[in-house]
Amino acid sequence: MTYILYYWPFIPGRGEFIRLALEDAGVAYRDIAREDSEEGGVEAVADVLDGDFPALAPPVLRAGELCIAQTANILCFLGDHHDLAPADEAGRYWAAQLQLTVTDWVVEIHDTHHPLGPTLHYEEQKAEAARRAAVFRESRLPKFMDYFETVLERNPAADDCLVRGATSHPDLAVFQVLEGLYYAFPRTMQGLGGAYPRLEGLRERVAARPRIAAYLESGRRLAFSEHGIFRHYPELD
Repeated sequence: MTYILYYWPFIPGRGEFIRLALEDAGVAYRDIAREDSEEGGVEAVADVLDGDFPALAPPVLRAGELCIAQTANILCFLGDHHDLAPADEAGRYWAAQLQLTVTDWVVEIHDTHHPLGPTLHYEEQKAEAARRAAVFRESRLPKFMDYFETVLERNPAADDCLVRGATSHPDLAVFQVLEGLYYAFPRTMQGLGGAYPRLEGLRERVAARPRIAAYLESGRRLAFSEHGIFRHYPELD
């Protein structure tokens, strides 16, 4: 089966979390909005949001007759079907819990530059963004970093994996978050000074996975920019 991913074609955004899982699993997929075809383009994303089971927003993954929305929900599906989650019930729910925590983290990162919401441009909320970013740097970033570092520390496999002795979908998601943070907050991240060795180990290990490494070097990997979740505004760092 060839999966179809519906996401905006110009930004990594939340779609990138899905792409990383699909690439790591080595499964065929169409990134439909980036295709120059009759079925492709931005219109395809708008069409899929208005189906029998309408989604609020992309990403959406079509898997045969299934149409699945919400990033964490999609990743749990791919984890179950492509060995990116444990087979036992407790392990699957643990992986889902971690993925939902990543979702919370992503929202907080986004809100550093859009604390009043996405309907206003960044330039219309710069003062509020500066206050929100300061709280994020000083309090919220350490809270999430401490949490995931502790999860890695307590994993009995002790191999820079969050869930077990093998890569799972939360590992890929945390990797993407760390990459985004190094883009958006380079001074802050560099200033951590090796305080999170296990998270750095996870980042290096995921980047070195053969399929992920090939994807990162390919033209399919979209660059971060000031039009997505992770934005680099020097005044917020």
